Amino acid sequence: MVGRHAIDQVVKAADLTPADSVLEIGPGLGTLTGRLLECAGQVVAVELDPKLVSALQELLGEHPHLRIVAGDILQTDPAALFSVPYKVVANIPYYITSAVLRHLLESSVRPTAIILTMQKEVAQRIVDQERLSLLAVSVQFYGAPRIVARIPRGAFHPIPKVDSAVLRVDVYPEPAVAVVDREGFFRVVKAGFSAPRKQLRNALMNGLRLSADDVVMALANAGIDPRRRAETVTIPEWRDIQESLVAFMPPASSR
Repeated sequence: MVGRHAIDQVVKAADLTPADSVLEIGPGLGTLTGRLLECAGQVVAVELDPKLVSALQELLGEHPHLRIVAGDILQTDPAALFSVPYKVVANIPYYITSAVLRHLLESSVRPTAIILTMQKEVAQRIVDQERLSLLAVSVQFYGAPRIVARIPRGAFHPIPKVDSAVLRVDVYPEPAVAVVDREGFFRVVKAGFSAPRKQLRNALMNGLRLSADDVVMALANAGIDPRRRAETVTIPEWRDIQESLVAFMPPASSR
């Protein structure tokens, strides 16, 4: 359970108005849900636990602006929930943070903003512009992330072992760089980060099962030093690398 002050920080970060529609993930007993209903015009709350669905129905089910959906958000298409622009505001289990972000950002109908409470170290990795991670590239490709609040572990009951942060991602109408093959782009990025301590040449060679000569040639065509490491590569550079590698990569279906 999250303390009242922390809930207020999450809601403030969302900057809600009565014109906003909100997707809440894992509402539980509705501590955050009630505050969202005070500010937003519509709240769709997706809850996996049947017992919590029943409890939430009893507590808030009569509210005219609340829709409770029983199900797994990772198996739910946001396009089936919203026909209008929407924001995501949620306190989710920290172990599904990456999966939830990926699911929302790769959906056919992306939210305009995502506001999540997460482990502070994870939030710091996502916003880092100097030492990129696979998660940072995956988020920054689709939007601009920033930490809007820090929540000490004492704000939670029971008290966790880590401090938390509220991350807001303002989602771009279109990705940060234009790529012809988005799946191929992320295949290359994931290969580059498959061995983050190795030089880019070796990581791509092993991750994509290509020869050293092909990888070095593709990197040279993209203007990238093959001795660099994945964490130093910018998103536009990843696009250039992927486009240069296309000639050497077999189709995904043949791998």
